[in-house]
Amino acid sequence: MNILFVTSEAYPLIKTGGLADVSGSLPLALQELGHDVSLLLPAYSTVMDRVDNYEVVGKTRHYEHDIRLLESKLAGSAVRLLLVDCPAAFDRPGNPYVDAAGQPWADNAYRFALFNQVAVDVAMNRLGMDWPVDLVHCNDWQAGLVPPLLSLFASHPASVFTIHNLAYMGLYDKQIFFELGLPAEIWHLAGVEFHDLFSFIKGGLSYADCVNTVSPQYAMEIQTPTFGYGLEGLLQHRADRLSGIMNGIDQQTWDPASDDNLVQNFDRDNLEKKTKNKLDLQKRYDLKKAKKIPLIGFIGRLVEQKGLDMIIDAMPELTELPLQMLFLGSGEKHYEQALLSLAEQYPESVVVVIGYDEELSHQIEAGCDMFLMPSLFEPCGLNQLYSLAYATIPLVTPVGGLVDSVVDHSAQTMQDGSATGFILESLDGPGLVQAIKRALAVYAEPEQWQQLQLNGMKQDFSWQTSAEQYVELYEKAIALNAG
Repeated sequence: MNILFVTSEAYPLIKTGGLADVSGSLPLALQELGHDVSLLLPAYSTVMDRVDNYEVVGKTRHYEHDIRLLESKLAGSAVRLLLVDCPAAFDRPGNPYVDAAGQPWADNAYRFALFNQVAVDVAMNRLGMDWPVDLVHCNDWQAGLVPPLLSLFASHPASVFTIHNLAYMGLYDKQIFFELGLPAEIWHLAGVEFHDLFSFIKGGLSYADCVNTVSPQYAMEIQTPTFGYGLEGLLQHRADRLSGIMNGIDQQTWDPASDDNLVQNFDRDNLEKKTKNKLDLQKRYDLKKAKKIPLIGFIGRLVEQKGLDMIIDAMPELTELPLQMLFLGSGEKHYEQALLSLAEQYPESVVVVIGYDEELSHQIEAGCDMFLMPSLFEPCGLNQLYSLAYATIPLVTPVGGLVDSVVDHSAQTMQDGSATGFILESLDGPGLVQAIKRALAVYAEPEQWQQLQLNGMKQDFSWQTSAEQYVELYEKAIALNAG
């Protein structure tokens, strides 16, 4: 089938989070299954700096701007890359969503409404490309207007809408909806209206033929008040069209046996070589070089969702334990400062690197003994999957994709070979300390620990498995769209 994959970011062209990893990997896996995939992305200045060869394949006009549709290829693949070239909307430096001060661009609603309008032009084959679209796969709020806009045509391609994180809803004042000149037919309680506000994401949830999210557990959680952000009623109403598919990982990029970022490659047959990566991190960050001192890593946005409050609450007790901790991330300034203060107070056991560093993230996954991911909610999560592949034992909370991908250590799960990590019993500082103490007790038993590592490394989180499930979802959406 011909699949138009609409996304606001895609690795390696531009990345702020897991959406980019999915958008850079799933289209490739779909292409390998024999489908024809076009990935539609805004032509941000950052993206244009990384695209060498392109041609203009279409022109359109929205919001009094002449817009070019550019075509290239996603690096190293046969996936068609389509770029929406409108300098007024996308030619600006840095993050695609926020300015240098970390504030959302004031015109984000206009920017992504324009992007959605062009997506509809492509989906309806109105730009002369002669490429009839069978299905449009829309991702997160930035593509949420595509399904409602498509619904206005008597005949249109099927649509799937994927929620990568329901917390980001694309909410704007009602006045913005009318200033954007959007069709009045979609402004109602069953449309994009949300408590008299304008919601991009509600458009996708209400109008797509099928809705999915990035883990089975999260698909259930978002139907509850705790995780539904006021949309749980709508999601319950559409439960027959709602499902969860676990993300995969790019096994060419994330393979400890061939990862160019590592000082020492390793695999299941020579697991002892992993230690050299740990010793390298300890030396680089002036930690005591010792094979037997467990090193715990954390990579992520420094925001409440990622469990920063429970980490900070637990740190006084954790720093009394025989362990070292290495944090990589950026986010809210008060979390950054709290971690930096802890690193200053406990330089022998706590290291904090503020920022994002792709190479270092690979090295942390390879060099650490454990990976800390105590999220309050986690639609899927990728770092716990990377950790399993790199023989780094994840410590996670029982939410979303974390509980779908990590099996808690117990006598029973060790006996049946399913144990792969440690799950917190409570989402607070004491729960975190207890889980780490459980992990330390197993770490002191080398044979048990190695068995945990090997259990994790044999898990299959390939994109091929996930892509096959997406194809089934696409087929369902096409059948529903056909009536």
